[in-house]
Amino acid sequence: MTLAIAESERVRGTTSPNPPVGCVILDEGGDAVGFGGTQPVGGPHAEVMALRAAGSKARGGTAVVTLEPCAHHGRTPPCAETLIEAGIKHVIHATSDPNPKAAGGVEVLRAAGVTVESGLMEQEVSRGPLRAWLHYARTGRPHVTWKYAASLDGRIAARDGTSQWISSETSRKEVHGLRAKLDAIVVGMNTVRLDDPALTARDAGGMPLPHQPLPVVVGTSDLPEGAKLQHTALHLRTHEPDAVLAALAERGVVDVVLEGGPTLAGAFWRAGRIDRVLAYIAPTLLGDGPAAVLDAGVSTITDAVRLTVEDVTMSGPDLRISAVPRT
Repeated sequence: MTLAIAESERVRGTTSPNPPVGCVILDEGGDAVGFGGTQPVGGPHAEVMALRAAGSKARGGTAVVTLEPCAHHGRTPPCAETLIEAGIKHVIHATSDPNPKAAGGVEVLRAAGVTVESGLMEQEVSRGPLRAWLHYARTGRPHVTWKYAASLDGRIAARDGTSQWISSETSRKEVHGLRAKLDAIVVGMNTVRLDDPALTARDAGGMPLPHQPLPVVVGTSDLPEGAKLQHTALHLRTHEPDAVLAALAERGVVDVVLEGGPTLAGAFWRAGRIDRVLAYIAPTLLGDGPAAVLDAGVSTITDAVRLTVEDVTMSGPDLRISAVPRT
């Protein structure tokens, strides 16, 4: 399953609105003989890719897959039936498919005499490459991660507005790797005016990575003349988070990162539309300057937004914190 998760992570960012599933085929002796990840929309699913790689060695073997094999006829045939036709005798999957149109693969497999095990490493898959898609399938809304970098005292810029660079080079490289697996990056108009970002994913040499997220600017005013995003960004003339997410869902966007600024972050918090926080905290003190979020709807301590920390990791000299709102 660890290898299947790696296949899922490898294709993340290229499959939306389909899930980035990973699959490994084991032969009768338990050796890995086929690996596969979901292809872009219209292409084969992970199980088909892994079966192709395994060939005749799949017969009598096991399929280890991150998501329950689908049972519906869409752009491609049902994966459950494909596994049966290939002679697979055992299927192990991490998490069930919450999409009612695709669910039911387990029943199809068992009816054909295939043994099925569910729930292996479910938490690792649900918090990993399938996190955003599972949220999208359950709610119909893109999954929103609020990503920011701040000083140890919670400032995202100095008093004079300068902010390059609060986080370390290691953290910035990591963020570009994250961008390369996203569907969209959302910023507000103030961020465009102050920072003139390109919102691209680049390698260590500054060259564009193969997959680029959709840049999205939120705000009712026109984009500044000559801005890097003037001719590349989707400009949504609204301040309403739900309107932003509805427009993105219509475009098949599943995985979104909110990168700026504090006013936009506050609007998404007030609307209850932030699903995860990814904070890079630098060992730096600024003493003054803008906070990471403004007007999150908290007027007293009892209104405080409470989070559950999922992970704390060092990113170079910075502290990277992943947290989710408590439910």
